[in-house]
Parts: sequence; structure tokens; C-alpha cells
Amino acid sequence: MNTIYQYIISIFSISILSMIVVSCSSKTVDQPEEHHEDESSIELTQAQFEQANIQIGAIEKRVMGSELRVSGIIDVPPQSNISINMPYGGFVKYTDMLPGTSVKKGQLLVTIENPDFIQFQQDYLEGLANQEYLKAEFERQQKLYDEKVASGKNFQQAKSAYFANEARINAMEARLKMIGFNPSKIGEGKVISYVSIYAPVTGQVREVYTNVGKYINPQDVIMDLTSTEDLHVELTVYENDIPLIKEGQRIRFALANTPDLWREAEVFLVGSGVREDRSVTVHGHLKEKDDDLMPGMYVSAKIETGSNETWAVPEESIVRYGGKHYLFALSNKRMENGETMFDFEMVEVNKGFSEDGFTQITLIDSSINIASIELVTKGAFTVLAKAKNTEEEGGHGH
Repeated sequence: MNTIYQYIISIFSISILSMIVVSCSSKTVDQPEEHHEDESSIELTQAQFEQANIQIGAIEKRVMGSELRVSGIIDVPPQSNISINMPYGGFVKYTDMLPGTSVKKGQLLVTIENPDFIQFQQDYLEGLANQEYLKAEFERQQKLYDEKVASGKNFQQAKSAYFANEARINAMEARLKMIGFNPSKIGEGKVISYVSIYAPVTGQVREVYTNVGKYINPQDVIMDLTSTEDLHVELTVYENDIPLIKEGQRIRFALANTPDLWREAEVFLVGSGVREDRSVTVHGHLKEKDDDLMPGMYVSAKIETGSNETWAVPEESIVRYGGKHYLFALSNKRMENGETMFDFEMVEVNKGFSEDGFTQITLIDSSINIASIELVTKGAFTVLAKAKNTEEEGGHGH
């Protein structure tokens, strides 16, 4: 009986085990294979490609300069800072100058009035009036003296009076010119109580120290001008980088308010003394003079210290995502349901320096043949937006 029972149990166990094996085998056959797509791949249709105005190009070999990043200011040499004053003083009769006012050479700055000016002109006119008489008397006495008709004393007196008057005329003429008068106009009888002071250079008014009606002493500064005809960039370079700087090197600089507008200058002077902060001053001549440049403006600059051939791409072809930099490389162009499809791969790169709209790059994956890459040169941010949207939807580009 026990033998028959054990036999039945054995048959039953084998049947169950067979069912389990068959069941497992069936599940293995029927279970679809999982497919993992490359999350860095982005797919665009022909319509999306054209709508975004995407352009494809190659990575170029370009000769680009090695650059040293520095900072500094727009400045002028000391001789371009000019103080306006009046040697004889007087009252301010007119001025409309304000700090920051742009002026042209020869433009009226201020009018100064002083009663003494009238006396100076009167003395000058009297000297001119006496000049003809004293000259004629001197020549007459000289002729008489030469003919031994007149005494030497009379001749000497006439000579002394004539030359003394000439000296006074010359001195008064010099004084009038220093004040700002035109002696030839005064000689025509045009006597005025004021003098006009004109801008000696083209530039800007830096400071104004007076106002209408105020008395100006001879030692007082009326206003300060800065000539804009010799603006230059003054850069700070630290001693470790000083050996890299040479005269004639190219400088590119940008103002704080226009950081994307790069202007050019050229190194013309490297300071010879190291300051307490272990730096020297490097001066650069501007290639072009722009009206919006003013002394004291802060600049960020790049000094080109050398040049070499390197791989470079347009700046707009590089996107920043997740704290890294990428290019979009065209990996495939295919037909699907009668429509052209474009597949792009994100290729991580390291950025180098930029120049004239191009940026130096190196590939993180050195096994990729950089010369064979076809990349998005225009519209890269549109492709990036497509990639982000695909991630947010939980899918992939395909």
C-alpha cells in the first residue's frame, strides 16, 4: 500500500514540475525584449529643421591667439588733463558748462569781466598813440646829432623815450594776449571789459568750480577739461604674466555696460616698475576712437600673447547644459514615412578662448574623429530646447 502511495505522489510531483518549467519557458519566449535608446540623441523632422533655420557645418581649423585676461580702465596721459584759469582774475559773466559736457576745440567755455581790463587796453592804446610821435622825434634828433647841430643830451633823451615806449607797448601786448585779448582788434579801438576763454582741445568737462557772478582769483581753477584725442586703455598685469607682454600685441577690450561689444587696441608701453600689489601697468593705443568712451570707465580685456592653429566653432554652436558644454553633431539623416529625419547627438566639449565670433574647443571623448563631425552651427539652442522637452515628457528623441 505504501509503495502504491509513494508512486502516485512521485507521478504528481513530476507533472507539477513539468508545468512549472513549461510555464517559465513560455514566459521567457513571450516576454518582449527591452530596448534602451541613447538619451543624448535628439530627433528633428524636416519641418522642425527648416522652421528653426538650423544650419550644419564642420569644425574648422583656425589660427587663433593665446590670450591673457586682464582688467583696467580707459585713461588719458597727464598732458591731456587741462585746468582752465584766468591769470588776472575777475567775475564770471557767462558759462553754461557742466561736468560731462562735450566740447570742441575753440568752443566758448566762460566769459570773465574785470574793470582792470579796460585800463590795460587804455594803456596799450596810449602807447600806440605816442609811438609815432616818439619815433619821429627820435629820428629828428638823431639827424641833428649826426649833423652836429643838436646836443648829444637831446638825442639821448629822445632815444630813451622812444625805446621805453616801445618796451611798454610790447609788455602790454604780451599781457593782453595772456589774458585773452587780441591786440590787433584793440588797436582798431575796440575796448571791452570782458574776455572770453575758449576750449584749447576737443574733449569733455571733467569738473566745474565756479558759477555766474562768482569772483575768480588768479590762482583759482575755473574748470578742468580732459582731452579725448589721446584716450588709451590702462591695464593691470601681474608680475607672473609680465614676460608674456610685448609692444605691438593686440588687445581686445569691452566696457562693463556693453560686455559683448569688443573693441581693439595695441600695446605701446609696458610699465617698468612693479607696484606693491605685484603688478605693472600696460598701456594700449585705441585702434578706433568711439564717442562713448570716457576716462575712468572700467574695461575687461584680453591681451593676445601668441597665436596657434586650433579647432574652433562658431560661439553660438556651443550650448551649456547641466554645468557642461556641448555641441550637437549630426549622427544620421534618414527617411521615415516619406519625410526626412535628422538625428543629433550631444557631444561634450571643453571651451577655450574666443576670438572674432569663434571659440576654441577640445572633445572630452578623444576617440571621436573631430574632423568628421558635422555640427549645428546655427540654431543649437533650438535643438537643446527639443532635448529638454523630450526629457520632461519622459521619452527620447526617437
